[in-house]
Amino acid sequence: MTVLITGGARSGKSSFAEQYAAKLADKGVYIATASIGDDEMRERIELHRKQREESAFCWQTIEEKLALPAQLRSLNEAAEASVREGRQAPVVLVDCLTLWLTNKLLAHEHEPAERLEQEVDQLVDAIASYRHPLLLVTNEVGSGIVPAYPLGRTFRDAAGRMNRKIAAIADRTFLVVSGIPVDLSRIAVSLDDL
Repeated sequence: MTVLITGGARSGKSSFAEQYAAKLADKGVYIATASIGDDEMRERIELHRKQREESAFCWQTIEEKLALPAQLRSLNEAAEASVREGRQAPVVLVDCLTLWLTNKLLAHEHEPAERLEQEVDQLVDAIASYRHPLLLVTNEVGSGIVPAYPLGRTFRDAAGRMNRKIAAIADRTFLVVSGIPVDLSRIAVSLDDL
């Protein structure tokens, strides 16, 4: 089961994802994609680590800034082995996809735009192949102002395309606003319904 959780900055999406994870399994793998770029980010990352360590839920944290598709494939194999041995597969929580996308964008900044799309497609394929509980946190960045600089516009557009691709294969998609999760999957309409 794949669940996409989106929302704005500080909307409560990560807290919701962690609570949801605890309902799906008795332990989890937390894939953190943030890069330490400055002291403020270092403090944020340390706070998140400490909160996970102090929570009642058992987390194994993996820091993966770039090779997320490969990491998901590896975790899928490990989960398959657990199930074959009669054990429950852990829930995997990725926090967050837009930070991973930022890392990829900066790593491929001077390469053709198609390269970033290929990276996103590899991620989508890895997600589609994942057969166990998988929660994906992402930011909804398209509701704000248009960035004034080209790299910002490239990121915004790439994030929107990535989120759409993943929502299309997710079993459920939630939007978290002011700490309130809204199940978009349940209220979505198709053109056939109109």
